[in-house]
Amino acid sequence: MSVTDRTVFAAAAARSRAPAFLALAVAVTSWGIGWPVNRAILYHLPPLSTVAMRSMIATAALFAIAGSRRRLALPNPKDIPVVLSISLLHMTAYAVLVSVGLLFVPVGRSIVLAYTMPLWITPGAALFLGERLTASRAIGVVLGLTGLGVMFNPLAFDWHNQTALIGNGVLLLAALLWAVSILHIRAHKWVAAPFDLIPWEMALATLVLCVLTLLIDGWPKIEWSQNLVWLILYSALPGTALAFWASAVAAQNLPAVTTSLGLLAAPVIGIAASAIALGEVPTLSLGIAVVLIVAGIALGTISPAQPGERPGN
Repeated sequence: MSVTDRTVFAAAAARSRAPAFLALAVAVTSWGIGWPVNRAILYHLPPLSTVAMRSMIATAALFAIAGSRRRLALPNPKDIPVVLSISLLHMTAYAVLVSVGLLFVPVGRSIVLAYTMPLWITPGAALFLGERLTASRAIGVVLGLTGLGVMFNPLAFDWHNQTALIGNGVLLLAALLWAVSILHIRAHKWVAAPFDLIPWEMALATLVLCVLTLLIDGWPKIEWSQNLVWLILYSALPGTALAFWASAVAAQNLPAVTTSLGLLAAPVIGIAASAIALGEVPTLSLGIAVVLIVAGIALGTISPAQPGERPGN
């Protein structure tokens, strides 16, 4: 192949992947901006009601997207376990715990804690999936845990503040549950394409969330305003439905490492959006923690796949 042919081929490949890169950018931007938006909603609604309402609207949007693409079909029985895992651990438990955490913890710190999920996947994959804990992955975990150590510096963290302890604790628990869901996704032998199951997963999450909301919060008493309507619509549509769909498009059309590294932009965008929208000025310790944790996740992500592993694990 001549130099000209290779140039033409590379240009064509870049053009074919352009929509996937755009989808990835949409996903990380939507998720990132969603953090201060979700915090603003909590001034008007309790956590469970917030997540349930967002989930209801997102479910309708996801079914509309799947129907328009003619990819709406009942899940295969073999995929039911992973549907339950994603729906209950990620879309329900993770979402509710993060919403609770946002009540007690500044948005920037909440984002960093919630995105520690990949740090727990690395040792979990070694323990439960038989993946080799390579040197780069081990160093990545150490870097990430060092970042957490910076955030929980005993000399700076108020260990007597009960609300702070609860808030930080539920956010770390949320990240752990998300990691468990991801480990199940890795181990699962898919029948349907992952995106085809997202509407059903969100629908199940909505059902569970609505029942919990009625049992715990009761029928929500909402003082509607134009601002609240826009906040909820953003959280449900771009911040949830569009973000899930766009991330699935990116994952299907880009290398796993590219997608994983690209998703690391979400917490950075979230912290920047929180600083702009809520006036949260990142502290030095938070900045150091972000660098260490993101570096640790990136190092673990780009670690070469070992024999017997699927690429991108």
